[in-house]
Amino acid sequence: MKKKIGFFVGSLRKGSYSKTVAVALSSLFPEEYEPIFIDLHELTMYNQDLDDDGTPPASWTKFREEVKQLAGLVFVTPEYNRSVPAVLKNALDVGSRPYGQNVWDSKPGLVVSVSPGALSGFGANHHLRQSLVFLNVPTLQQPEAYIGNVVNLINDDGTIAENTMGFFKTIIDAYLVFLEKNS
Repeated sequence: MKKKIGFFVGSLRKGSYSKTVAVALSSLFPEEYEPIFIDLHELTMYNQDLDDDGTPPASWTKFREEVKQLAGLVFVTPEYNRSVPAVLKNALDVGSRPYGQNVWDSKPGLVVSVSPGALSGFGANHHLRQSLVFLNVPTLQQPEAYIGNVVNLINDDGTIAENTMGFFKTIIDAYLVFLEKNS
């Protein structure tokens, strides 16, 4: 049975650089893994009242069930105002509630930040890691995955430049070792 690896992309934009990077990373997983892109487009914003009333939206229930089935987590995020986009933070919140039912718990994670700028989404990367510590998601520490100047790494046909794919492979190879040690 293939191990399911969930991909969570922090950008909803049609031409998202983060999505382009995520697709490239997902292509590097060996056949015994099944990369699954978890759709965050329709995930209702978290409101504890709905859990307290026993009326969580269907999007929350579906999302929580999807995450429960995953062996590993890959977060690919842009940086918005030196932090993570609201859609990704909302996903973390929905998955961590109600209290005591954290679907993220102990699932090995990989954090990749993507930016057209030189700072490579450093702020978003570390803000996301801060939340993941609280959610008990162990994350790969090395190699660090800051993808700066991303527009220079994408070929005209939308694929990632070959030398960058080599770097992506080192990230995925290290993550797979980490995943197996922490599963």
